[in-house]
Amino acid sequence: MQYPQSTLTHGYTNRLLSIDIGTATISVIDLDPEIRDFFIGGRGLGLYFLHKRISAATKPTDPENPLIFSPGPLGGIPQFPGTSKCMAISLSPLTKIPGVSNFGGHFGAFLKYAGFDLLEITGKTSKPVSIVINSFTREIDIIPAPPINEVFELETHLVKLYTDKGYDKKEIVFVSSGIGADNTHFGCINSHYYDPTKPVNGAKGVFRTKQAGRTGLGSIMHDKKLSSVVILSTYPKGNNPYGAHDWEKVKKAGTTLFKVVKEVDPNSLQMQRKGSAGLISFMNKEDYKSLPVHNYQYGSHPDAEKICGTHYAESLFEHKGMDGCFPGCNLQCTKGGCVTLKTGKHKGKRVWVDGPEYETAAGFGSNIGVWDPHLIMEANWYCDNYGVDTITLAVIIAFLMECFQRGYLTPEDTGGYSITWGDGIGVLNFIHSVVYRESELARIVGQGMPELIKWIIDKYQARTNRSDARGEIEKFAMHTKGLPFSLYRTHRSLSMQGSYAAASDIGAHHAAAWLIKLDLLGAFPTFKDKAMSLVSYPRVRLGNDNLGLCKLPWVDVFNPDSKLREGTDIFINPASQEIYADFYNGMLGTNMTWQEIFAQTDRDINLQRVMNIMVYGKNTGDHDWIPDRAIGPIDGELYDNEKEYHDGEVSKILEKSPDEVAALSSGEKQKILIDHRKKSLRELIQAYYEERGWTDSGIPTVTTLKELGLWKFITPEAQEILSSFNGH
Repeated sequence: MQYPQSTLTHGYTNRLLSIDIGTATISVIDLDPEIRDFFIGGRGLGLYFLHKRISAATKPTDPENPLIFSPGPLGGIPQFPGTSKCMAISLSPLTKIPGVSNFGGHFGAFLKYAGFDLLEITGKTSKPVSIVINSFTREIDIIPAPPINEVFELETHLVKLYTDKGYDKKEIVFVSSGIGADNTHFGCINSHYYDPTKPVNGAKGVFRTKQAGRTGLGSIMHDKKLSSVVILSTYPKGNNPYGAHDWEKVKKAGTTLFKVVKEVDPNSLQMQRKGSAGLISFMNKEDYKSLPVHNYQYGSHPDAEKICGTHYAESLFEHKGMDGCFPGCNLQCTKGGCVTLKTGKHKGKRVWVDGPEYETAAGFGSNIGVWDPHLIMEANWYCDNYGVDTITLAVIIAFLMECFQRGYLTPEDTGGYSITWGDGIGVLNFIHSVVYRESELARIVGQGMPELIKWIIDKYQARTNRSDARGEIEKFAMHTKGLPFSLYRTHRSLSMQGSYAAASDIGAHHAAAWLIKLDLLGAFPTFKDKAMSLVSYPRVRLGNDNLGLCKLPWVDVFNPDSKLREGTDIFINPASQEIYADFYNGMLGTNMTWQEIFAQTDRDINLQRVMNIMVYGKNTGDHDWIPDRAIGPIDGELYDNEKEYHDGEVSKILEKSPDEVAALSSGEKQKILIDHRKKSLRELIQAYYEERGWTDSGIPTVTTLKELGLWKFITPEAQEILSSFNGH
């Protein structure tokens, strides 16, 4: 299909592309300015189009469930650091509610360069296909895809296919997934782009990948038999090529933030050298104990230095080349290096690995007791190659290890198989087993945590005749709403507990409200501060998702000028927020404060909640909870592992002296502590609901939705459901 050329105006193309691959129908649609201006872009705009496509009866695997890719108006502009984020959005096969995943690379930018603010894919095919968007010829095609089930083999095929046709590698970007997305519910989407600067295996230049990992959207992609989406395009040229209202203001904002990153990062987190794996050392500190060890049982370990950012920076990461996932970002945190594989069909092969990020390093490292960074990088590579989410699979494996540790699983239950802490080679072999469904256990693991819990309970009851295992097992099954936890042990951060439980509506992920570091540093000293953080930080973090921006230049590079601000939360880095506001206003022609800009995010936060209610109904609030393991020690032995700290907490709770507390048994003190923390978390969730304008059951009121201007954008079916729940 031929399509007309478009120009960028204020960062928008003002068009969307809708493709039904089942009927091979391709439609280029004008974007309604009212919808564009209300939902902004990225996550918000994608959720709106998801909402319009689905009903309360829609299942993730239904053809009408769309897979949406949505950048934002500020994405793809290299004059400002961190501007090539894109959002993948669909009903999640893992959680059954809307799934959202943020990813980097060049795909979002090139989608906009090719002429579209959003790509919506519906339908299913019987045989694998690829979508090709060619902005050079202004053609969109749906073509047969080769029967290739590994990501990097497909990458090689696609690169050769289009370079043979005369396209430069820098003009080729695409998304893909692999066999793991076929055989699990937690498939990831790989975003491929060419880095011409990186020396790998004696050559210069390599295709690199970033992942839309969370909520299993790669599995939706493969359920539709969509092998890849390829975009052939290049950067806009000329003066003010992105259609900014005030191009000089935009460039000045970019120069200002670039300078902050350049001066601060080398003397702070050193993301440019360590990447996000540098966070391991902070979380491992004795004062914080927030690095998950052995399925979040413990919060630190002396061997963590073996897998910390410094070790990767000095021994494994290749620092030559730019290391940014998009031009213009001088944070350069996209680290990687080469390892020789020890397992699987590619054993003995030396491969380039993008990563590991903190989540993967902790997930396949400390949380399963593996302290070998080479094995962690191999797990990273195979998960990318198979197309599965590293966080989900790593956390499920840690849960399995604890089930074996505690006797809820035995080799008798699993056909002779068992896995123990620290068995890195065993973990790698199990990854291969899961993606190929090589056993009953592997098949169940692929269905996600809730199904695995049921299976383990059934096996345990059949073996022991005990019928009371569910409550015990669910205490350490680390998921919320079916989404396994990202890698933070939250015992010492009530704010982060609230984030996982309620502020993150997709499940236990940190994207909406990564509060743990600031909470540990004392940013939220009062209960009211903690409650407000669950509203204020998601506004900014998810607001970045709407705009097409990376959060790291804001959240991990503290602007020294923020210390000078008075009457505000300096931890939210207000001086840098002001730079982002200049960028926004310069592009869109508005005159808004950063607080006003990000308050607009309340619209899509409430819309996601509305769609959760369409699945959960009046019991939506019941799903806003976390397992006991995320709150505190679940038994006396784990209590005693941090006895001095815990005794101090119990002393404050009971208002008793240390000697009086010492007279109590560990079991008594553990119960007092966990009950108190649960009470505090319930109160925090209620305070969050109240601040949001929701009922005490977590249902947005019609009044709130109307005050936000959201009510008229909600489908009649959803309006009827909401009205029945809050009496309007």
